[in-house]
Amino acid sequence: MLAAAARRAVRSQAAPSGEAGLTLLARGLSSSAPSLKEEEPPGHPGTIDFGFQHVPREEKETLVGEVFTSVSSSYDVMNDLMSGGMHRVWKDRLVEKLRPRPGQRHLDVAGGTGDVAFRVLDAMRTAQYGSAGSAHGGGSFAAGGAAAAPAAAGEPPAAGGSAAGGAAAGPSQQLPAVTVCDINASMLAEGRRKAEARGIGPESVQWVEGNAEQLPFDSGVFDSYTVAFGIRNVTDRPAALREAHRVLRPGGRLLCLEFSKVVVPGMQQLYDLYSFNVIPQIGRVVAGDAASYQYLVESIRMFPDQESWAGMIEDAGFRGVDYENLTFGVVAIHSGFKL
Repeated sequence: MLAAAARRAVRSQAAPSGEAGLTLLARGLSSSAPSLKEEEPPGHPGTIDFGFQHVPREEKETLVGEVFTSVSSSYDVMNDLMSGGMHRVWKDRLVEKLRPRPGQRHLDVAGGTGDVAFRVLDAMRTAQYGSAGSAHGGGSFAAGGAAAAPAAAGEPPAAGGSAAGGAAAGPSQQLPAVTVCDINASMLAEGRRKAEARGIGPESVQWVEGNAEQLPFDSGVFDSYTVAFGIRNVTDRPAALREAHRVLRPGGRLLCLEFSKVVVPGMQQLYDLYSFNVIPQIGRVVAGDAASYQYLVESIRMFPDQESWAGMIEDAGFRGVDYENLTFGVVAIHSGFKL
């Protein structure tokens, strides 16, 4: 394992990306990034951050669960309102970087409402059938290219390796194209409801209730793994990263989309004013729950910065780790490979 202090700096100059209004400010790792472990807050032994509070580690999972059970029915609407619709652009970029292909087996963790999963399925169908193969059009699409029609001859192998072999925990030995794993039953119920409305069956997407720290899947069964705006709510993030590494095949890719640290001088103050004064009030009016959105804002501030998070991903065993800042560093996409 390479020490974080020995990683070669590959930071690029700030420049607009020109893709869907995104701003690409930095990619890569700094040689000064520390190798970061999840540590107990100073002066608070046996605790972990829950927003700005320190709670016993064993209680955080329950508290986070209560937050997302409370907001599940309004989660997607609130995302639009809080981000001005930018979360859609960020997720589109995440899937663009993933480049899903037919035959790929993909795992989306903490993706209960299906926002990323449906995009991945759309991309797989578009790659095989053209623009008509959308997740909004229904029909089955299983891993290995099994769909309404057989996979085209000579189709490139899925990213990260072949789609053959391996099985998820549970009665079925055949993984669909996309698996969504979320610890919260209410969020998964929203995802299933949306899938049914789109005519998407379990042959294409399966919904699994499970903990990111102890994934209910065999080792080496997925070609790719995404987590979008969920990893900061996990109690033991290093454990979740190790689990991501375990369930990926050799050559498999991790992509993590998460709120990060603003990199433009002077913008942080404006961002804080909006986050702490506006977002909880939107939550109060739309979801009837200001407290949950106060926690979400605080959890963003407590999450490691881009360099530190990259170091943690590398510590979990991933290689070729880099990141891309979007919207001035408000969010970042981190990438790493299991070699």
